[in-house]
Amino acid sequence: MSLTLAGIEKTVGGDVHLHRTDAELAPGLHVLLGPTGSGKTSLMRLMAGLDPVSRGRILQNGRDMTGVPVRRRSIAFVYQQFINYPSLTIYENIASPLRLSGRDKAAVDRKVRETAGLLHIDHLLDRLPAELSGGQQQRTAIARALVKDADLLLLDEPLVNLDYKLREELRAELRALFERRDAVVVYSTTEPVEALTMGGSVLVMHEGRVLQSGPTSEVYHHPGSEAVASVFSDPPMNMVSVQVRRKVAHFPQGLELPLAGHLEALPDGAYRFGIRALHLGLRGQPGQPSFQATVELADISGSETFLHVHAMDQDWVLQEEGVHVHRLGETVTVFLDPARIHAFGPDGMVRAAPVRSRVGG
Repeated sequence: MSLTLAGIEKTVGGDVHLHRTDAELAPGLHVLLGPTGSGKTSLMRLMAGLDPVSRGRILQNGRDMTGVPVRRRSIAFVYQQFINYPSLTIYENIASPLRLSGRDKAAVDRKVRETAGLLHIDHLLDRLPAELSGGQQQRTAIARALVKDADLLLLDEPLVNLDYKLREELRAELRALFERRDAVVVYSTTEPVEALTMGGSVLVMHEGRVLQSGPTSEVYHHPGSEAVASVFSDPPMNMVSVQVRRKVAHFPQGLELPLAGHLEALPDGAYRFGIRALHLGLRGQPGQPSFQATVELADISGSETFLHVHAMDQDWVLQEEGVHVHRLGETVTVFLDPARIHAFGPDGMVRAAPVRSRVGG
């Protein structure tokens, strides 16, 4: 199974919902990552045949499916708001697409119970959706999609309405399920961490455009533009304007950074340096570049503290492991790691990137 997007576009009443998009999706997991309104759902609806393309073609296994009705395509779609038939049991909800396809009773029963077991809802098959929790209802909707063994499986932010613990649990289960299927799986999310957790390949989207695509970890570590770096960082990558003169980067308010390593070859000129929150810290080594900052907010999230500070006439966010208490207005010394700096030119495109990085780094 393969899915080819050949120059597809979508315009509605003169408004561009999706700019020209070309992509070749092989069997496996492909994550659409972007903020709300970036065009993820529009692209998935075009893939599914729910909306017509304005230009371009969609090919499935080399066959042009551009004008083929959705009912004649081998697809399954899971929405962020779980949709189940309220008057049918969980068993019948999962079995419904199989019954429509004319499968015999024994084959339907075997497939329903097998799929329900994979999603750990096999003990709930006799219940009605209203008797289930939100997480169990979403598992039911996912099971109904998986049971079809469709060539193309689309999941539009399927975990967004679940609590944190359930999301973590289902992510791991879904990733394992997708690895067993010889299908193109497209999974959309607004969360960079979820994209990294799911793995596979990623298409980073913003304002109706695919900005960059490739293996998920590779795109994360090597964003090709400032826009991609912003989308694929949570919190967004810290950006600061600098001037490079004679292999020295001049930051606002006097901080000077001699360029070495991957930054050494930067020609003189204006740049935007980007550094993720986890590459800034309050502890450093002797001689490590640093600057003074004023604490504006300490946001404790689980086992991490995101410290919002103000320095060099702009806001910064740094990430500390563990729970830390800071006073509003406190002055702190912030250390940065030059080896983790991404350099972007005036056009927003990458000029230098860290040679090596690590997941979550």
